[in-house]
Amino acid sequence: MSPFQLLQTRRQFFGRSATGIGAAALASLLSEDLRAADDPLKSSGVLPKLHFAPKAKRVIYLFMSGGPSHIDLFDWKPTLKDHFGKDLPDSIRQGQRITGMTSGQKTLPVAPSMFKFAQHGKSGTWVSDLLPNIATITDDIAVVKSLNTEAINHDPAITYIQTGSQQPGRPSLGAWLSYGIGSLSQNLPAFVVQISQGSGNKTDQPIFSRLWGTGFLPSQHQGVRFRSGIDPVIYLSNPDGVDRESRRNMLDAVGELNKLASESFGDPEINTRIEQYEMAFRMQASVPELTDLSKEPKKILEEYGIDDKNEDGGFARNCLLARRMVERGVRFVQLMHRGWDQHSALPGQIRGQCKDVDRPAAALVKDLKRLGMLDDTLVIWGGEFGRTPVVELPAFGSNAGTAGRDHNSYGFSVWLAGGGTKGGTVYGATDEFGFRSEVDRVHVHDLHATLLHLLGFDHEKFTFRYAGRDFRLTDVHGQIVKGVIT
Repeated sequence: MSPFQLLQTRRQFFGRSATGIGAAALASLLSEDLRAADDPLKSSGVLPKLHFAPKAKRVIYLFMSGGPSHIDLFDWKPTLKDHFGKDLPDSIRQGQRITGMTSGQKTLPVAPSMFKFAQHGKSGTWVSDLLPNIATITDDIAVVKSLNTEAINHDPAITYIQTGSQQPGRPSLGAWLSYGIGSLSQNLPAFVVQISQGSGNKTDQPIFSRLWGTGFLPSQHQGVRFRSGIDPVIYLSNPDGVDRESRRNMLDAVGELNKLASESFGDPEINTRIEQYEMAFRMQASVPELTDLSKEPKKILEEYGIDDKNEDGGFARNCLLARRMVERGVRFVQLMHRGWDQHSALPGQIRGQCKDVDRPAAALVKDLKRLGMLDDTLVIWGGEFGRTPVVELPAFGSNAGTAGRDHNSYGFSVWLAGGGTKGGTVYGATDEFGFRSEVDRVHVHDLHATLLHLLGFDHEKFTFRYAGRDFRLTDVHGQIVKGVIT
């Protein structure tokens, strides 16, 4: 008897039986919609663990890595001009720690945004002139201006907002969703990641693969990274001299060996390996079709801002690919756009970043709406934190063009669209300086609880047992932000 079989208790044996034969019997009683038997969107074999009817069935997360300045994009603070050059009041800072980039400064001089703001849509949402296209969809998005987190440095902050913990090792958002409801497609993974480099800052923070990892969840829920170029998925293509028939014969032989190993050792990861080999084989046929944009109408390509210069896998192309992915059954698409860590030269850098993302992000929301998919597709836009209303020295005054802003985790903005969110909404507020969230504060755990709620999960019940305890995305925290959902 194998070590894995010896570790099974009587309770575990009957528990697994219940999800084996019992689940198969249950599946036969479920409706055709739950079984998702119609081609091409077939169930991956994972039965839904939903606690109630979801408003969203899929997610596209537009993650702005580096921390975009909410002060210059969504959180207009007209009174900042009255404090220009003055030190940030102690009543506003309240002794909160700041990063090593500004902690040594003798003063923290306030600097208003140099960009113009205007109200847009029926909602009258304030948006900077840096984002003219996103300004046209304000009635379809809910802007949350009071997000906050304890993490003030990039790695723990990104890890926090992606996994619910500042410490590495927990499952990512996409992995949790894959575990919860699986994929709608047999030919594509449930969770896909794409990364693009911003034009505003070429030396931004690194992005680690653990941010789309599975942690302690089964490895089949790992995010699959798509790259630019002729080989979007690494190691997917056959090497020279190996045709598809040869690959099929090899997989059949390896599969038989793996089945023997599974019967001998009882290790569930062996079955996962078999399934992933088969998925990779199917992706060899599905990925080229997915990434071929030649049949997309020219008008659509223009709306996203895709031209010959974007063929390297830029953000615009990734947004269109994200739409094509969710059309084909991918549950969670994570687009990570680097370049927002603007400690210096912010005026120039943020212009480049906004030019990268403004047009494609707005086009994605409009495209989903036109296709009738926005109602059940949740789109998220935002970074790991915001920026301070003060500038980093010595750049100031006549050198304002070289100025930057430090990290601000105490109050920043994100926006949500579709998937049961309330378009035309502005939720929460920061203080008059834009430093700290004061009204209807939303913590990272609250954001996660709300996302899970929209996807049909009670975040307190959506757990995975590991190391003797039940883990969840929101740990022991989280409140649903009812003000942004329909």
